[in-house]
Amino acid sequence: MAEFSGGEIIARMLQEEGVEKVFGIIDGTYFGFYSALHRLGIEIVTPRHETSAAHMAGSYARLTGRLGVCMASNGPGVANLLPGLVVEQGEGNRVLAITSARRPGIMYPDRGGAYQCFDQSGVIARIGKWSAAVSSFERVPEMMRKALRKSWDGRPGVVHVDVPENIMNSKAKSSVAFWAPARYRPVEPIEPSAEAVRKAAELLTSAQAPMIHAGSGVVHADAFAELERVAELLQAPVTTSWAARGALAETSPLAIPMPHVKLNHQVRNDADVVLILGSRVGETDWWGKPPYWRDPADQRTIQVDIDADIIGLNKPVDLAVRADVRRFLVRLGEALEARRDEARLEQRRARNAGYTRAMHAERSEWDKALADARIPMHPAHIGAVCRDVFPADSVLVADGGNATIWAMFYHRAEVPNRILSTFKFGMLGAGMAQAIGAAIALPGKPVCCITGDGAFGFHPQEVETAVRNHAQVIYIVLVDRQWGMVKMNQQFMLRPFKTLLFKHLDPEETIKADLGEIAYDKLGEAMGAWGARVSDPKDLKPTLERALQSGRCAVIHVDVDPVKHMWAPGLIHFKKMHEEPKA
Repeated sequence: MAEFSGGEIIARMLQEEGVEKVFGIIDGTYFGFYSALHRLGIEIVTPRHETSAAHMAGSYARLTGRLGVCMASNGPGVANLLPGLVVEQGEGNRVLAITSARRPGIMYPDRGGAYQCFDQSGVIARIGKWSAAVSSFERVPEMMRKALRKSWDGRPGVVHVDVPENIMNSKAKSSVAFWAPARYRPVEPIEPSAEAVRKAAELLTSAQAPMIHAGSGVVHADAFAELERVAELLQAPVTTSWAARGALAETSPLAIPMPHVKLNHQVRNDADVVLILGSRVGETDWWGKPPYWRDPADQRTIQVDIDADIIGLNKPVDLAVRADVRRFLVRLGEALEARRDEARLEQRRARNAGYTRAMHAERSEWDKALADARIPMHPAHIGAVCRDVFPADSVLVADGGNATIWAMFYHRAEVPNRILSTFKFGMLGAGMAQAIGAAIALPGKPVCCITGDGAFGFHPQEVETAVRNHAQVIYIVLVDRQWGMVKMNQQFMLRPFKTLLFKHLDPEETIKADLGEIAYDKLGEAMGAWGARVSDPKDLKPTLERALQSGRCAVIHVDVDPVKHMWAPGLIHFKKMHEEPKA
C-alpha cells in the first residue's frame, strides 16, 4: 500500500488517460490535485477567469480529439466556471471538470450558512451530461472511472466530479490500482452492422440526387478523409451544420458552404436521399423541416450517430444507424466502390456544376464590397485579408454577433477542423479563450481571432494569458462602438421606415446601444502584446503581416464603418431561423 491524496489519485488516473494539459486557476482547496499534476509532468495552463478554463479545454479537445480537462475551486471558482460549462455542453465538446467542494458534514446537503457553499454537483448535473460528488476517499477511483466512461460515451459534452477539499488534499494509505482505460471503458469505436451499410449503399446509389449533411460528429470522429471519399464516390453535395463548417474543404466542388444559405435550402430540397452524419438537425439546421428541406414523404433519410437519442429526434428517418461516423463511412466507401454507375454519376456532376455556378455568382456579388476603400473600413475586408495572410491550416476563431457573420461570409475553410466559435450558444467573449486553447492544441501555428469590440470586452484580460503562455493569437477587434446586432433590431422595431431609407438612426433614437472609446491596441500593449490600429483597408494586410512576423500575441484595433457593420449579410436568414418552419 502507498500513501496518496485524493487529488493525486485523480491526477494519476488522468495520466493513464493520456491527459497532458489541465486548464484552471490554482487554489489551496485542491493543492493535492494540481501539485500532483505538476509532479507528473501534466502542464497546468492558468487563465485569468475560470470560465475561460472551460473554453480553453473545449477548444483543445475539439482540435486534438483528446479529453479537455478544467478545474475550479469550490464556491466562487465553480460559480465562475458555470458559464463556460454551459457553452461547452451546448457545443458538444468533451470536457471533464474537476472541482473542489467544502468538507462532508457541512454540504450535500448544505448545513445552512456554510462558507463558499452551494449545490455544485446538482447545478452542473442540470447543465452537463453527468455530475457526481465524491462522498469518501475510497470512492475517488470509482467516481473518476464513471466520469471518464461518461466522457467517452455517446455525444461529447461536459462531465463533472466534485471532490471535498479534505479528500482532495489529505493523504491516506491506499491499494488503488491505476488501470489502463481499456480495463474500465470501451475504447473501440462502434461498428455499423453490415446490413445497415448495405441498405445505405443501396439507397444512395439508386438515388437521383443524394446529398450529405455533416454535423460535428464528423469532427469528433476525425472522419474528414472518409467523408470526402464517400462524397466523391456518390458525387453528392455536402452541407454542414454551422459547427461542422469545413468538415469537407471548401475547395471541393462538392462543398456547399454554410454562408450560401439559399443554396443550402435548394440542395436540401432537391435531394431525394439524405445521409445525415453526426448532427442533431437542430434549429440552426432549420429542424430538417420544409420549406427549408424537402418534405420527408418525398425524401429518404439515413441518419448515423453514436448517440441513439439523437436519431430521428427532429427529422424522421428511413434508416437509423447507431455507429461511429468514421467507421460507418469506411464501410460505406467500400460498398460504394463495388456499385459505381458512371452514367448516374455524370448526371449528378451536371447538377453539382449548377450549384457551383450559383455559388460563384453569389460570391461575386458579395465581393463587390471589397472594392470599398473608404475610411473607416468596410468590415468585409477583414475576413478576406485574413484568408490571404494566415496559413491555410491556421485556426480561425469567430467571436461576437455581426463580427462573426462578416468573418464567416468572407473566410474560406480549406483545411478541416480549423474554425471555432460558439455556433449553438453564440456566447460573446468565449473566443478570447478558445483561441488560446487552439494555440496550445496546435503549437507553432498562429491563431486568427476575429472578434467584436463588445465580445472582446467580456474577457480582455486573457490577452495576458496568451502572452504568458507564448500563444501567438492575433486578436483582430472590429470596433464600431455599439451593440451592432442589437442596434439593428432596435432600429427596425422603433423606426422601420427611417431605417430602411437611411440605413441608420441617430444615437438618441436607440436605447443604450452605443459604447465608448477604448484603444484596444494600447490595451493589448499594456499586457505585453504587439499592438496596432488601422482604419484604412490598404493598411490592413501589411499590419497583419507585421503582427505575424512579430511571433507574439497581437491585438489589432480595426475601426469599421458602424453602419455598414450593422448591415451584415444574411441577417434575414438569421431572423427567419427563429421562426418555427411548417411541419
